[in-house]
Parts: sequence; C-alpha cells; structure tokens
Amino acid sequence: MSEEIETINFEPGKKHYMKWPVIALIDFVTIISFENIFYPFQNQGLSVVVSWIFLLFAYVIPYALMCSQMGLTFKDQAGGLASWVRHSSNDTLGYWTSWMYWVQTVPYLVDVSNSVIVSFSWIILGNNTLDKHMSTFWFGILTFVIILAFILIENAIKNSLELLSLIGGGAMFIMSMLFVLLAAWSVMHGHHIATQPFNWDSFKPSFSLRYFSTTGLLIFAMSGAELAAPYIVQMRDPKHEFPKAMWMLAIMTGFLTIFGTLALAVFFNAHHIPHDFKMNGPYYAFQLLGESLGLGKVLMYIFAVVQAIFMMAQLAVLLDASSRVFAGDVADRYMPKWLTGKKDKTGRPVHSYTLTCGLALFLLLLTGTLPNINSIYNWLLNINGIISPYKTCWVFFAFIMLRMHEKNYHSDYVFIKNRTGALIMGWWCLIFTFICATLGFIPQEAEATFGSAAFNHQLMMNIITGIVLFGLGFLLPWLRKREENREDEM
Repeated sequence: MSEEIETINFEPGKKHYMKWPVIALIDFVTIISFENIFYPFQNQGLSVVVSWIFLLFAYVIPYALMCSQMGLTFKDQAGGLASWVRHSSNDTLGYWTSWMYWVQTVPYLVDVSNSVIVSFSWIILGNNTLDKHMSTFWFGILTFVIILAFILIENAIKNSLELLSLIGGGAMFIMSMLFVLLAAWSVMHGHHIATQPFNWDSFKPSFSLRYFSTTGLLIFAMSGAELAAPYIVQMRDPKHEFPKAMWMLAIMTGFLTIFGTLALAVFFNAHHIPHDFKMNGPYYAFQLLGESLGLGKVLMYIFAVVQAIFMMAQLAVLLDASSRVFAGDVADRYMPKWLTGKKDKTGRPVHSYTLTCGLALFLLLLTGTLPNINSIYNWLLNINGIISPYKTCWVFFAFIMLRMHEKNYHSDYVFIKNRTGALIMGWWCLIFTFICATLGFIPQEAEATFGSAAFNHQLMMNIITGIVLFGLGFLLPWLRKREENREDEM
C-alpha cells in the first residue's frame, strides 16, 4: 500500500520542510497497526516474541537501511520502488514491480473492507455476534458494496480521508501505545497474567512447517519502509535525516510488535487463544483492558470508532494508490489501451477501477465457499501473507542490482560500505522473503489440518488466487503486444 500526503505551504515563498520524526510516524501508521500483532500471536503463541526480535535485527533494520540508500540514490524519481527497479535493471522488471504493487493491494482492499464491517458490528452490537446476524453471502455482498461505493465517491472524498488516515493512524498509534503501557500498569497492580506457564519454555519456537508457513504474515505486518521515499524531497538534510527516520521506524515497529505481544499475553492465554482472535481479538483486548481498569466497554467502543475511521481512510488511499499504476508511461507500454486509455478528470484510467472491482469480486466469490465469516477473514489474511512478501522481494532485488553496479550510482548514504557484505545481506533478505511467501501457500487455519478437506480446499484457493493475480500480469503485456501488431498491420 502506498500513500502520498499532500502538504499545504502557507508561506508560498518559503519551502516547507518535514522533520524526520514526522516522516517516521507517517510511515509507521501506514505500514503497521495494532491488529497486526494479533494473527502472529494466534499462529505462533508466545514464541512469536522470539520471531519479532530475530526479524527486527536480521530483517527490519537492514530492510529500512537498504531503503535509505535506494531512496537517496533515486531521490529525484517519483515512482518509489518501481523507479528503483526500473533504473537499477530495466523497464520490463519495472512494470512487474508496479503490477505486483498493484495486485497486492486487491486482497488487502477486500480485507480492509471486511474490517470496516467488523468494526461497525462492534459499534452497533457491542460484541462478537456478527456471524449470528449476517450470512457469509451477505457479508460478501456488503464488502463488495463498500468497495464499489468508495470507488464511486473516491475523487470527492480522497483528500479529506487522507487527512483522516493521518488522524485515525495517529489515534491508532496512541491507542496501541496506551494498550502496552496500561497492560504493564495492570500487571504491576496485581493483574493476573493469563498465559500460564509464563516461562522461558513458552517462548521457544517450534520450527515446524506451520511455524515457517506463518512467517510471511510477520513480513506482511512489518514491511513498507520504502513508502517513505517520496518524502525525501521534503527534507532539509536528507543525507543525515532520512536514515534517522528509518532507524526510528524500525525501533517503533520493534517496540509495538515485541511489547505489544507481551501485553497480549497478559490478557489472553497463549496456549488457548479464541478461534476468532484474528477478527475480533483487538476488540476483546480493549474490552478486557477496560474491565481491568474499571471502565467497562468504554475503551472497546473508542477503539472500534478509531478502527472504523482508519479503515475507511485506508480504503480511499488504497484505491487511489492502486489506480496510479495504470497512469504511468510503463503502463502505456505494457497494458492494453482499452485498460489505460479512458481517463477521468484526475488523469486516472477509469477501467483500472473496473479491473479492481472484477478481481475483488473474484476473491469474494472464492470466500463464498468458506463456512463462516471468521474463515473468510482468516483466509484473506493468509493471502496477504503470500502476495505482499512477494512484492517486498523487489526491494531486495533493487538493492542487489544497485550494489552489483554501484559504480554507476551515487548515494549520500551507503548501507554496509563493504560490497560483498552488502550483497550477502541483500541476498539473505531476498531469499528469506521469497521462501516465507512461498510457504504461505500452506493453509494456516487451525481446523485445516494436513490432508483434511478444509486443508485441500484452502490450498486450492491459495493456488488459484496466485495463478489469477500473477497470471494477469503476464496476460496484459501479451494483449498490448497484439494491439501493437494490429496497429502495424493497419
């Protein structure tokens, strides 16, 4: 997901500079939220703390600093990751980067729309009984209606919702920090830790196939440092300030994931986690925290409102970001004219929204084969843990290409001055991300045990989704080539 926040210069004759802590905060609220710590906790239990710590030092910090070097190397390019890949390799791979950036937004778009429904269900019902009030069919219909409605009013509300995304994201950040701090306060004032036994053995990873197949979701939760690149031009001293922003981003991400997980262990038994934890866990958490502080459901309702605002803002920004991929010169070269030709008053191809709706509907039709809303929610998260890490692979590919041909590029910041050491780190991150994304095809539902009907069903859904989303990326250039051949014959 990518965002571009427009800044208003109230002094036209004076350049507006952004402070590096502000950029770090904007990127933080864009890439990670409070709910991102729930599904890893359900998948890996307390051992996920070890996973977070390992990833922080071996993955997140190197990832952020690689983005620092590439962002400063290509600071005059506005295309972000796609520009990095284009200028370090070729236009074809630049197209593929753009395509994968777009296609990974589609499952997330459906996921966010689902989250909007869930948040309003908690605001209205005050509990987890959405399944009893709505069938999977109507859940899918309502999800599609929300996506369609936001597409129709996109241009009218985008700017206001970008502001709301900052407000909602900031509020989400505050609530996340409050949850961690108030959980610690509760323990210090006699609150019983729900996870028992709470000892070193509980933190030991199992290193099973299931353990590694769920790691893609951790990458999904922690990736997105490259989204800060467009802000480099708005910094007074990017050479020194942008790396600081990336360090701050990595530290904040580490704090929320590690200490947020420990806070969850205070209120939930890591050995017996509710089956609907991924969908309803954040609301349970604030409800339990409120009860422990004598506030009843007040904190839960506050969180539900913040979540609803933030998710609706995310929808508008996602739709805007996804349409941009079809508006550039690379799209004109690799995508058929019927897809990119007709544009609205903002310059975005109209049919990009049609394609977005079509793929969203495809995913919703697949989810219609699942037994309940909780399964739908979990499966979409599973898909995000596959598609999103594959996209992140391009970050490390671009870094490797940059360092392999570093004599052709100049950067004010260099991550690991030794070329061999830098390439080893780049290849490690690329291979690790690719393996985790591939293992993500293995179904992660607790009831989807290996060889069961549920396992085979979800495995087939994962494979079909991957073939359709990535296969379309091959199909469009082929259709464009056919168009060109017909034009030459005329």
